[in-house]
Amino acid sequence: MTTSRQRNRFVIVVTAASVALALAMTVLVWLAAGDIRPGVAVTLISLLFLTTLFVAVCVAAARELARREIVPLESLTAAAENATAGDLETPIPTDQPQTLTRIAEAMDTLRAQLRVATKSRDYLYELIDSMSEAVIVSDLDGVVKRSNRAAARLLGSDPADLKGKLLWELFAESVRPGISMDDLAGSGGETVMIAADGQEVPVSYTSAAISDGRSGPEGFVLVARNISERKRAERRIRYLARFDALTRVPNRMQFQHLLQRGLARGRKNGSRTALLYIDLDRFKEVNDTFGHVAGDRCLETAAERLAECLPEGAVVGRLAGDEFGVMISDVGDLASGREQLTEIATTVQEQLSNTYFYEHLEIFLSASVGIAFAPDDAGNVIDLIRNADAAMYNAKHDGGNSIEFYRPEMNVATVELLMLKSKLQRAIERGEFLLRYQPKLDIRDGRVVGAEALLRWKLPGRGEVSPTEFIPLAEESSVILELGDWVLKQVCEDYRAWQKADIDPGQIAVNLSLRQMRQKDLTQRVRQRFREYEISPTCIEFEITESTLMEDPTTTVEVLNEFYAMGVNLAIDDFGTGYSSLSSLQRFPINTLKIDRSFVRDADIDRDDATIVSTIIEMGRTLNMDVVAEGVETEGQLNFLRQNHCHYVQGHLLGGPLTADEYLELLRGDKDGSGRHRALFAVS
Repeated sequence: MTTSRQRNRFVIVVTAASVALALAMTVLVWLAAGDIRPGVAVTLISLLFLTTLFVAVCVAAARELARREIVPLESLTAAAENATAGDLETPIPTDQPQTLTRIAEAMDTLRAQLRVATKSRDYLYELIDSMSEAVIVSDLDGVVKRSNRAAARLLGSDPADLKGKLLWELFAESVRPGISMDDLAGSGGETVMIAADGQEVPVSYTSAAISDGRSGPEGFVLVARNISERKRAERRIRYLARFDALTRVPNRMQFQHLLQRGLARGRKNGSRTALLYIDLDRFKEVNDTFGHVAGDRCLETAAERLAECLPEGAVVGRLAGDEFGVMISDVGDLASGREQLTEIATTVQEQLSNTYFYEHLEIFLSASVGIAFAPDDAGNVIDLIRNADAAMYNAKHDGGNSIEFYRPEMNVATVELLMLKSKLQRAIERGEFLLRYQPKLDIRDGRVVGAEALLRWKLPGRGEVSPTEFIPLAEESSVILELGDWVLKQVCEDYRAWQKADIDPGQIAVNLSLRQMRQKDLTQRVRQRFREYEISPTCIEFEITESTLMEDPTTTVEVLNEFYAMGVNLAIDDFGTGYSSLSSLQRFPINTLKIDRSFVRDADIDRDDATIVSTIIEMGRTLNMDVVAEGVETEGQLNFLRQNHCHYVQGHLLGGPLTADEYLELLRGDKDGSGRHRALFAVS
């Protein structure tokens, strides 16, 4: 462009000089012919010369102006066009004439800022694309403008196909009415999205409005995560809370619940309810001889046979290892009821006596059946099960494969139970209760971070009584309240002693029962104990079972909030055996989830248990809770929990229940690095 302009200027100068020369020749011709006077000719020639000189000066000035201003301006324009085309790396030249220097510097600063902003944008896009969560951005009208690869995977589509769709179209029709613009401006929770193939996808999500901070919202961003696996595991957890995983019939807890409802209907209708307590004879021999897999196969077959041979309306449940319960409702008078139940029990025995097959083996079993009626033999579920159980044991005592109806004299166990209750009342006064401490370890390095206080009863003349035997008895009376107070007092005493030994005991967990949670002055009693022993509330963790948590949620959340405000750590014990879900847990100020040992036992070898455990760990992480696995007994279980990023572990592999002195020695060994359990946590 510059060469063209120079050529144009040269043409103008030459043309002007040619015209001037032609005019001068014409004047000279006129002068020679005498047409003009000499003075006029000189004047004309002078004017022509001056005009030509003026044109030459103007051209020279224009050339200088072009050199100093126009050419640099053209180079700035070219540099700006390059930057606009995407070349943000090449600096804009700032060595310009004074009039253009500030413009050039401003343009180069703008280029540099645009370069940084572009790189930041590209980095952000790469970061969003690398996220495992789906990210979808829309304008204020809900039109999708951008999405990442995770969103495409979640919805089974390409990012290009998602662009231009309405955000509402990505949600399942069933949830669309509940989603509004206000929700997208800032909300979160769980919902259902729809994939390209029409499949519904459950997700957890958060959404927010997008703004540059200077004006109102410009659009929305939705971040979603696929929770299909977690939902499946939650369904599995709820199923296992009610049903036996092996036989797929109601477990003891659910069967007792169904039996309770059956008794209530019977009272309302004025009819009887019968309970058959069935035990497979010589089942232990099958396990010992052929192994647990063969035994499990027999239990599965037995449950199937029971379901097939029982009358319509009968309910089957697995009460213990090889023990099943059957509820028969709407039984008539006692005499005809005995005949009816004898016939049913005989059919049950015949079916359960048929050959069981496992691989190439033929296994033979029989069944003993005990029968009790409500309300004749018992007025509540616990007594009805206990009495039918007593009748079953009498049937086994006679050699098995027989049927016995309950008689009061059978229930020697009931008399023993009453005696046990009586002794339980005086056990605290006699100092028969003991505390043991089950260590809790950090799964990363095996460091002892605390322990769980476990109650033991050493009954003179009998030895140690199982907690599963005396805790339910204590909960039936006010003894559980006295026991609870004694346990906390003893824990505080031991904690103070450990501190005086210059040892940090970590956090000690204490179990709270349902009856304790209902004490109106529970928090005041706890606070008083802490003051009495100068113990910080943060040193103690209270554990409540999942069933206790959901029994009376309104009262429970009030008590837990008071403890939480006090600084006490709160944990759900035996998590996975009740009815909790992620949404229900969010109502309570819980710090820790303890995975029930029944899930941990086979987590490293059973796919369902593995999914449940990993899901509970993920739930804890989602809710910012610590997760403790109970009942760790093998290195395989420990490795599985470590791989799934569980926080803490307990179990006999890591150390059984210890006395206060033994726990102190464990802490000392842990402090100097000589703890015997550390080798389990060494990184290979």
